[in-house]
Amino acid sequence: MKIILFYCCLCLLINNALAQQTINASITHDNMQRDYILYVPASYDGTTAVPLLFNFHGYTSNATQQLVYGDFRPIADTAGFIIVHPQGTLDNTGTTHFNVGFGGSTTDDVGFTSALLDTLISQYEINEERVYSTGMSNGGYMSFHLACNLSDRIASVASVTGAMVPATLNNCGATHTTPILQIHGTNDGTVPYNGGVWSSSINDVLNHWVTYNGCVSTPVVASVTDLSTTDGSTVERISYTDANGCTLVKHYKITNGGHTWPGSIVNLPGTNYDIDASKEVWDFVSQFDINGLIGNCQPLGLDESLTNPFSLAPNPSNDLLIVNGLSQEFEAQLLNSQGKVILNKPIDPSNNSIDVSELPAGNYVLKLGTQSLKVAVMH
Repeated sequence: MKIILFYCCLCLLINNALAQQTINASITHDNMQRDYILYVPASYDGTTAVPLLFNFHGYTSNATQQLVYGDFRPIADTAGFIIVHPQGTLDNTGTTHFNVGFGGSTTDDVGFTSALLDTLISQYEINEERVYSTGMSNGGYMSFHLACNLSDRIASVASVTGAMVPATLNNCGATHTTPILQIHGTNDGTVPYNGGVWSSSINDVLNHWVTYNGCVSTPVVASVTDLSTTDGSTVERISYTDANGCTLVKHYKITNGGHTWPGSIVNLPGTNYDIDASKEVWDFVSQFDINGLIGNCQPLGLDESLTNPFSLAPNPSNDLLIVNGLSQEFEAQLLNSQGKVILNKPIDPSNNSIDVSELPAGNYVLKLGTQSLKVAVMH
């Protein structure tokens, strides 16, 4: 019995050692105690360098709330990355915040982030080329602020309901191609979609990074399936690609969406449930390291698993391309391999042909609503 009990206790100790860890800790920076919450997945064993994701909370919020509200823990358990949730300090109104260059704050949150990163690197096996930042609202602003002011250490960033203050936008010091993801609702009453005196518009933010990253200026736009018909909002996916068709700037535009984290377990009014922001953030940023894309991209983000009601004949074609399966009128967009729209044409069941005879031979994509079809032109 004692032997059995010994082995039971030993197994319990091993299981606890291998379990995921949530650690409350702090460092001292600028003579100030700075707190954070670390989440280490069970898969971490210290033998392999793993990615690190900064997850910054919003204005008035805190690290504990962000850990639950913008939750990446189930994803980290599978993908094997560490999450750090920094705690903001109090501003001159007594409200928790991160200093993103607006409002008179003197807190050095860029320096704090760099010092925190140094601390974590000294304690864990962190892949320094795969450090990412995301956050809610003020945390989104902070992520963009780091992309501009800690560029040599941040590979890619994502903002959920945040934006960029004009000072950061106009004086961005990014030093490498920085893929960005922006998730934002058009009815956001806290961070207006169209911007204001203290906040750049979402279009201005996107245009800045499209230009900086050398993307094709015409985006690929697709409607996301309306999985939740009761949340009062719909989503468009807007992708800007480089010359190889790889998406470097992506925007989920949530029509009628509010100042909320899509897909969150905390169902606040205005929350969209067609997408899971945490999943979309990780799926996007994890494609990159500090040097750029890891591996190969899927040009134009085509999802070959989607059931497609349309078919093309003949394909390849050197003359007329016939679209079969139409039941209504669609605005057809033909895009080249760089993601540039080269043809816009309404088509319907009685007018379902597209003339490709004058196009250069090559591969194209035909977009019809939310569906995308590959097209080959041969001469």
